[in-house]
Amino acid sequence: MQTEILGNTENISKQGNVLIIKTKEAEARIWIYSPTIIRVNISRQHNADTSFAVIQNPAKKLDYTETAKQLLINTGALKLEINKSPLRFNFYTADGKELSQDDARFGVNWQGTRVINYRKLYKDEKFIGLGEKTGDLNRRGSSYVNWNSDVPDHNPKSDPLYETFPFFVGLHGGLTYGLFFDNTHKSYFDFGASTDDTMSWFGADAGDMNYYFFGAQSVSQIIEDYTWLTGRMEMPPLWSLGYQQCRWSYMSAAEILDIAENFRKEKIPADVMYCDIDYMDQYKIFTWNKETFPNPKSFIDKLKAMNFHLVTIVDPGIKVEPGYKQYDEGVSKNYFATYPDGEKYIGSVWPGRCHFPDFFRYDVRKWWGASFTALTEPGVEGFWNDMNEPAAWGQDIPWMVKFGNYYMPEVRNAYGMQMAKATYEGTKKLLGNKRPFVLTRAAYSGTQRYSAVWTGDNSAYDAHMLLGQRLVNSLGITGMSLVGVDIGGFSGDPTPELMVRWNSLGVYTPMFRNHAMQGTKYREPWRWGKENETIIKKDIEQRYKLLPYIYSAYYQSHQTGIPVSRTLAINYTNDENVFDVKYQNQFLFGDALLVAPVESTRFAEDVYLPAGEWYRLSTGEKFEGGKAVNVPAPLTDLPVFVKAGTIVPMQDVIQSTNEKGDGILELNVWYGKNANSYVYYEDDGSSYDYQKGTYYKRSVHFDPLKNTISLLAVEGSFASKYTQIKLVLHGFDQKIKTVKVNGKAMKLAEGTGTFNNDNKTIKIEF
Repeated sequence: MQTEILGNTENISKQGNVLIIKTKEAEARIWIYSPTIIRVNISRQHNADTSFAVIQNPAKKLDYTETAKQLLINTGALKLEINKSPLRFNFYTADGKELSQDDARFGVNWQGTRVINYRKLYKDEKFIGLGEKTGDLNRRGSSYVNWNSDVPDHNPKSDPLYETFPFFVGLHGGLTYGLFFDNTHKSYFDFGASTDDTMSWFGADAGDMNYYFFGAQSVSQIIEDYTWLTGRMEMPPLWSLGYQQCRWSYMSAAEILDIAENFRKEKIPADVMYCDIDYMDQYKIFTWNKETFPNPKSFIDKLKAMNFHLVTIVDPGIKVEPGYKQYDEGVSKNYFATYPDGEKYIGSVWPGRCHFPDFFRYDVRKWWGASFTALTEPGVEGFWNDMNEPAAWGQDIPWMVKFGNYYMPEVRNAYGMQMAKATYEGTKKLLGNKRPFVLTRAAYSGTQRYSAVWTGDNSAYDAHMLLGQRLVNSLGITGMSLVGVDIGGFSGDPTPELMVRWNSLGVYTPMFRNHAMQGTKYREPWRWGKENETIIKKDIEQRYKLLPYIYSAYYQSHQTGIPVSRTLAINYTNDENVFDVKYQNQFLFGDALLVAPVESTRFAEDVYLPAGEWYRLSTGEKFEGGKAVNVPAPLTDLPVFVKAGTIVPMQDVIQSTNEKGDGILELNVWYGKNANSYVYYEDDGSSYDYQKGTYYKRSVHFDPLKNTISLLAVEGSFASKYTQIKLVLHGFDQKIKTVKVNGKAMKLAEGTGTFNNDNKTIKIEF
């Protein structure tokens, strides 16, 4: 097979807002999307410009200058120098610092249909991102394949897994850049793993060399730009942020009700119960088992009376069975994937022989969405999309299977995303002004617009717990903020110690779901003995105390794309220690909390605290940052630290998000030397009214130089469920003299409550 390398420029033209450069081998097109985003598309045959990920249009204007050897595009924030012969693309900062360059020899090239871009590799270059990928935080020296796959027995080095996010951030010389390779074919990323540290490369089996280059000079701004391009999450239902209990499978409505009743009896907070595949009639989608779930509405009404929401699993495979509604409709309207001759493809999954909906067609997505009436009418509000890589027994769906105008290799990586889109749009319409909760196993860039994701079928051992946190953090880089793992491990049986430790980490996991497979130990909090139940309950209660903080963090994700769980590389990019394998699992949960995962067999741990001052959340002990500290890590106390100067809103313990609690919002402020501000956000947690201004948003400022804490005026028309604010000061030593509310100074009256001896509390009427 011959290698064909992109050669010399033969023709240059401009059509509207696109620069077109032709060579003998291909045609390159360049667009500006914003001052920090430039798109490069190199194709041997330009077809319809379709993207499942990108929702923005390029800027209307593109200017360039030309010299004998180069073309130059300068956006004011980013420079692209295009060498004409051979055609190569080199990116620089506005002041001329080199960000990323094509390899001068090989650039873009083809072997058959496979297209690859070789790029210069810098001596100190690090790479983060790619979403659900195993290995270390720093991808340097590793290679990966994107091919969404059902991998039930994966280990901490398996690749590929379930999801495809071909977006990464490069770091070198104090500079940052991002690159999104928008190509849904089977794709490859090699970060110097196989090139003697001389090049990095990425490419795909077919399709265009189509990438977006991001030139903002911070990881957080690159994430903002990437999520501007590919979309940001809606505000999730508040109930989906509570504790979720799942199993493959609770076998009857009676069993689920019994579990739910026991949560209330034991006074362990929880919001969500799940139905896995056994709630259906012979695993047929959009049906109920008439024997074990005889009256779905009555069953769900009983759950709702206990303040539980139900999530039901939905797989794509439609059983081949005449008389089955979805089968008959899909066959009559040709909604299913076919072979090239039009014969409907059949693959076997849970129901047996199945057809697979063509989610790449609008009419099929609309039909699929309308079918959810079988679930929404009895009262289901959460929808769990599984097996949508798409999975079939044997895995290898023939490559000649067609979805509309696409063949399987072209769109396998986007199938799960399109199913999630169909599910979200359909259930959103059916539920009216109520937010559905959608969860998907397979995904592609942009899925954050429709769905949460989880990391698939993990296992019950410590290395998987730590890997899970790295996956959550890495998915956050790619715009997925509502992310979870199966707490306790899906397969295998955790030790009681692992279950306790993993649950304590679940408090700080964006989606907090306990899930296990058939044949394993039951995982409910009371299954581990009274002593362990007490610890697990305390940690779940901590989750509910933190919900005002967590919900505000989701508002930040909704507005900016910044994830709730954040690798330290986002905020402390130039600190080499955050990439150390000893500390790479640590993360920020929201703006204020640093969490250090610890194996279940270790009861003291070295924790790296970045520059600044930090307080241990549980004890108030103060630490100087910029170094590692060895701290106690008993099963009762996962190491969690609060950054000095930060503000964390909390509430009293409630049993579900449907409860109002005592009406007091507790604003915790930890003393620090630098001024800080925090945006508190609240809405009804269930409707889309927030999009029309029905929300409660308030900025809180802390200024240590002026000794003031200021609560600015409320934005939005929503009436808060809290009637009082309790201000809790940590580490202040009576330094605060006044509090300002809506610009009006109030004298700080000492209250009766004390925190860590010197921390005073006051109550402020709204």
